[in-house]
Amino acid sequence: MKRYLILLAMVVVMLFAATTDASAQGRRKRVYGASAARWGRESGGDSVLYITLLPVKIGGGIDLSQHQRMVRAVKKVYPLAKEASRRMEKISVNLEELKRRDRKKYTSEVEDALKREITPMLWKMTRYEGKILIKLIDRETDHTVFSIVKDIRSGFTAGFYQAIAVLFGANLKIEYDPEGEDAILEQIVRYYNAGLL
Repeated sequence: MKRYLILLAMVVVMLFAATTDASAQGRRKRVYGASAARWGRESGGDSVLYITLLPVKIGGGIDLSQHQRMVRAVKKVYPLAKEASRRMEKISVNLEELKRRDRKKYTSEVEDALKREITPMLWKMTRYEGKILIKLIDRETDHTVFSIVKDIRSGFTAGFYQAIAVLFGANLKIEYDPEGEDAILEQIVRYYNAGLL
């Protein structure tokens, strides 16, 4: 039985190799762990697969289980960070169009709507995922969560939310550092954006 499976596997590989023809030359193909792959032809007429790999951070002081935990967290919260960036741009545009007296009413309405929509998602998050979300929001918006709340609402409101965050072991003033402390997180986000996770 084992010999038949090996024979079947060899036939499948040979059929695959036979169906790969000149029409596949130059097409991009997704290869796990690579940012881009394409077929090319060398001077002798042979087909060669050229693969461009993403840079890989070596070391970083985390083990495999911590890395996998970070990957799961990024998969869960990165779409929220992208959505936060999109909404922040929209809110900024709307605030510029409003008169000063209408801004407070608008920001209160937006805050209430966001609380209704996002609170159920936040209750399902772990503290670790919340910390990753805070860093990714800073990455996507170039502003800390604290400064966003302070600009849109007020310094008092931002301080209140900061005090609550500290009670839960987070910090809304934390900044994203892709070259230092958050280098591995940056690598994971790049792989996520490339569709390799």
